[in-house]
Amino acid sequence: MSRALLPLMAALVAALFMASLLIGPAGLGLGESLRALFAGQGEAVVLVMRDIRLPRAILGLVVGAALGLCGAAMQGFLRNPLAEPGLIGVSSTAALGAVLALQTGMAAAFVLALPLAALAGAGLSVVLILALAGPRGGALSLILAGIAISALSGAATSLVLNLSPNPFAAMEIVFWMMGSLADRSMVHVWLSVPLMLAGMAVLLTTGRGLDALTLGEDAAQSMGLSLQSLRLRIILGTALAIGAAVSVAGAVGFVGLVVPHLMRPLVGARPSRLLIASALGGAAMLLASDVAVRVIAPDSDLKLGVLTALVGAPFFLHLIWRMRRLEA
Repeated sequence: MSRALLPLMAALVAALFMASLLIGPAGLGLGESLRALFAGQGEAVVLVMRDIRLPRAILGLVVGAALGLCGAAMQGFLRNPLAEPGLIGVSSTAALGAVLALQTGMAAAFVLALPLAALAGAGLSVVLILALAGPRGGALSLILAGIAISALSGAATSLVLNLSPNPFAAMEIVFWMMGSLADRSMVHVWLSVPLMLAGMAVLLTTGRGLDALTLGEDAAQSMGLSLQSLRLRIILGTALAIGAAVSVAGAVGFVGLVVPHLMRPLVGARPSRLLIASALGGAAMLLASDVAVRVIAPDSDLKLGVLTALVGAPFFLHLIWRMRRLEA
């Protein structure tokens, strides 16, 4: 099954990418959409396809892949099935940077202020987590440092909302934090996608190290694995990918937690096999979710993060229940 899985997942992602391009409230025909996209025929249709739907589809593909891959890497490194990309605080600090850009009005004055502020927040989280966990800190110190950073960033975000004198700014912040790919442009694509791809490339180099780590830290070190190097690559790769993803999509939860669990029974116990499968699974899940929000409530602006949470939270509860039964 594992040999056929990757081609099947790639075909599914390609089909969902085309569905993301072709499904929308504009009600365009298939031939009309494809002519506008590839041949540039029809001024209004070209605007819809190239400036609205194409950036949204590209971001759905890459953001989903980044979330899935980071979730698999974090679970493999921490050897914790409940680990997810936000565990080291990158998501919360990136969200805090974006919230500050919205609250201060920089996002309204400069189109790239919001994603750049989110990326700056993600960079700050890397500095903090490396400083708190220490150069030789293990998985436990990394988790504790991430929890502390997430709590502090969450409190600061709540403080900004609490003290916001402008209710419209507060509403904009709340809507952004729900997560969405709507109204994104190719400018957002060119800013975020290279960073997400760079982060994913770094994480893909950790496969052999994660395989060795399944034997335990002492055994992995006896095989020549540098735990410090592996940890640094995991942190930097996750920070690049998740920071860039949050900067353009907002807070989209549960993809990085759910997808590795769905893929793991299909690829076996080796974390290196799970990385690419989870990237494809994350892309498929986010593209499908983004198509679903347009079909379920086309006039209500249903947020992407809301839908992924509605799907992911029951799975999370089922996972906890299954772990409890195994321990009993």
